[in-house]
Amino acid sequence: MILTDQQILDEIENGNILIEPFRPECLGTNSYDVHLGRYLATYKDRVLDAKGHNKIDHFEIPQEGIVLHPGTLYLGVTEEYTETHAHVPFLEGKSSTGRLGIDIHATAGKGDVGFCNTWTLEISVSQPVRVYFGMPIGQLIYFVIAGEVKTMYNKKKNAKYSARTIKPVESMMWKNKF
Repeated sequence: MILTDQQILDEIENGNILIEPFRPECLGTNSYDVHLGRYLATYKDRVLDAKGHNKIDHFEIPQEGIVLHPGTLYLGVTEEYTETHAHVPFLEGKSSTGRLGIDIHATAGKGDVGFCNTWTLEISVSQPVRVYFGMPIGQLIYFVIAGEVKTMYNKKKNAKYSARTIKPVESMMWKNKF
């Protein structure tokens, strides 16, 4: 079951969902619109290594925006910091974003119960497109869970993406044992 606008507001009031900053006009019928944060990043190396710590370069989106190009993976971040304590949050692209040829995540659209942070975006584009800080980039959808959660994401010792940040975070695959 997906939360409706009123249920999202109720869960914010109950402390189960936090969205900062919260803007009432961004609340949809059953979602909440999130915006592109101030920073993007790209990997320093063209060839990435799943067992290695691949370093990134952060850069700020200028006032006039920045043109993204096909063939490059851009890491972005949401302007909004979120906390979800009793639901599974999903981040999906907006239709307006998709119609510009912008994909905001390669595979990581689902958050975990207990995820407390900004969302790193895995941005790719099908043709050159100019993007801007603060533009609507995606929407959060909240799913009801069935059952009790044994360990919330923000309480896991091995949680790789729990340090609060306003910048995109590179892959931490290198921390896995394989």
